[in-house]
Amino acid sequence: MTPADRIQELRRLIRDHEERYYVLGLPEVSDGEFDDLIRELTALEVAHPNLVTIDSPTQRVGGRVESGFSAVEHAEPMLSLDNAYSDADLRAFDDRVRRVLGVDEEEVVRYVAELKIDGVGVALRYDAGVLIRGATRGDGTRGEDVTANLRTVRAVPLRVRATSSSPTLFEVRGEVFLPRSAFEQINVQRERSEEVQFANPRNAAAGTLRHLDPALVASRGLNVFVYQLVSDVGQPSSPTDRQVRNRPKTHADQLAELRRWGLPVEPHWRRCSGVDELIGFCRDWAEERRTLDFDIDGVVIKVDRLDQRRLLGRTSKSPRWAIAFKFPAEQTTTQLRAIAVDVGRTGAVTPFAILEPVSIAGSTVSMATLHNAEDVARKDIREGDWVLLEKAGDVIPRVVGPILSRRRQAAPRWQMPSNCPKCGATLKRPEGEVVWRCENISCGARLQRGLEHFVSRSAMNIEGFGRSLIAELIARQIVTDYADVYSLNVGELADLTTGSMVTDGRERRRRFGKKNATRVIAQIDRSRDNELWRLLFGLGIRHIGQRTARVLADAFESVKALSEATVGQLEATPEVGPVLAASVRSWLSEAPNQRLLERLREAGVRMEVPGGQDRQLGADAPLAGRTYVVTGTLASMSREAATAAIERLGGKVAVSVSRQTSALIAGDGQGSKAKKARTLGVVILDEAAFLALIRWAAQ
Repeated sequence: MTPADRIQELRRLIRDHEERYYVLGLPEVSDGEFDDLIRELTALEVAHPNLVTIDSPTQRVGGRVESGFSAVEHAEPMLSLDNAYSDADLRAFDDRVRRVLGVDEEEVVRYVAELKIDGVGVALRYDAGVLIRGATRGDGTRGEDVTANLRTVRAVPLRVRATSSSPTLFEVRGEVFLPRSAFEQINVQRERSEEVQFANPRNAAAGTLRHLDPALVASRGLNVFVYQLVSDVGQPSSPTDRQVRNRPKTHADQLAELRRWGLPVEPHWRRCSGVDELIGFCRDWAEERRTLDFDIDGVVIKVDRLDQRRLLGRTSKSPRWAIAFKFPAEQTTTQLRAIAVDVGRTGAVTPFAILEPVSIAGSTVSMATLHNAEDVARKDIREGDWVLLEKAGDVIPRVVGPILSRRRQAAPRWQMPSNCPKCGATLKRPEGEVVWRCENISCGARLQRGLEHFVSRSAMNIEGFGRSLIAELIARQIVTDYADVYSLNVGELADLTTGSMVTDGRERRRRFGKKNATRVIAQIDRSRDNELWRLLFGLGIRHIGQRTARVLADAFESVKALSEATVGQLEATPEVGPVLAASVRSWLSEAPNQRLLERLREAGVRMEVPGGQDRQLGADAPLAGRTYVVTGTLASMSREAATAAIERLGGKVAVSVSRQTSALIAGDGQGSKAKKARTLGVVILDEAAFLALIRWAAQ
């Protein structure tokens, strides 16, 4: 097979798998196998740049947007919808539709009810099946050209499947949104980096879509559903009889057509005969919406027949054939028992509300965010107040404000404490910031939160090193900084008590035990060989998230090089701005942090990327001249760690199995690669055999 043929085959396979995942919801390969296809295609296109096309899956992430977004005009206005808030409003809408259409009392009007995605409206334009432009809604007539960012959203097909009814040039409308699971993960990362958290998934999606860096947009996990075809864009002035025959006659047919073209359509829509079915659909989803992984704030109702829509027409602002039924807000009231403060890993001290437990949006809430001291003062929230509580995006509970009519007369204004509640150090607020900070690096609360972050799955990934174990190690002063983790031994851990249990009616302290201690020490030892970016992220430097940690590791390749970099050199790094550069330079200049890094180095923690000073290169390296392929999920390490281990010992890692492959490293969930390896007679190593190989080669 020629490179051109293989490239075409890979593009077809990737598009097919994207459609199965985002449109049909029936994935056939694991994420790892999909990534392997992308990597193979990327490698081929790098080797043959003349074969790269704009609709290739590798071209989703383009260059950085150098300035603001340009304005573009929509094919036809993206109108807003009138709202309905009750059954009576829906019946009034149905009455108006029936009256204009002249439908008698015995007949019913058919509607299509779709979930109203709480996201950002977009228009996608295709020419000859290829995505050529993506724009925000803007003012309805003109929006912002965000094509580069929308190309990074994997649910947006770069090429659609043509049918006999598809026009050459057409535009579809849709809603870009951020799944709740991705939203929660982003806010956890922003909290760890001491960045302001997004209030809800919609705000996060809107901010992400307008970001000037498509690479960051790609990392956020945006999704999209389309809901409308602008049918007259690009239609020939004299369409053939076949084209006229094949045009959709109803909205339901249109949604089915969009799906056949490979565009993602939200699957829970329903065709309803009459207003009673509409009301039932809205009532059902008012409760069932919490089962979804994305936010909806209502139901969009549209007349199904397109010819009836034309008769109904529109006003200057909204169509007369559609209406949005809005769900009631997820709010409740409860009493604020107290306002406490929490100390973060970088010393940020933030207030939070301790509430009388109350049920809201399907869960019981007893604590809620208060953001910062200025926000508490501005809203004049006081201890003992009855407050209005809501779940932002049905996810994060927050206090909207006090109910002044129920306030006690003597309730004093809340004041931010002047000292750290954990160590007593004086709190300070840096100029230009709203957050108060404890600057004592030995503060127990900072160390507790910092260690929780350092050992977390997204950082050094030391399993079994939980919160209670950390608290006990700090209380006994066994661990005073991150480097002390690498001095622990089995006996020391086994004797700790990390909880309690009740036996014979008496509460007894629970020993950590030798078995747990042995497992944790093994995890600690394994973590010494982690990728450099994990260490950079785990150190807890302000403003460094996972993405930035990877960028810095790739750019500087070692802690030594990063430590010697000037602010100017840091700012010259892609995705690193002045604030981040100053934060990194400041942290690395502190003497205690320099001592910490030196102690970590002495403990054997990796300080370079593979290919750095510790990589064994040359013909004498144990795995020199051998090529390996890694597939499936390994229990003891990530694919990146396995790749690093092979490369450090002189071996090479390929993305696909061939007759030149020395061995296939196969974890759980192995797929087509294992089958191909058996066909070619390539050796297959399970995880235990692979670890034995690495231990032998490292001797």
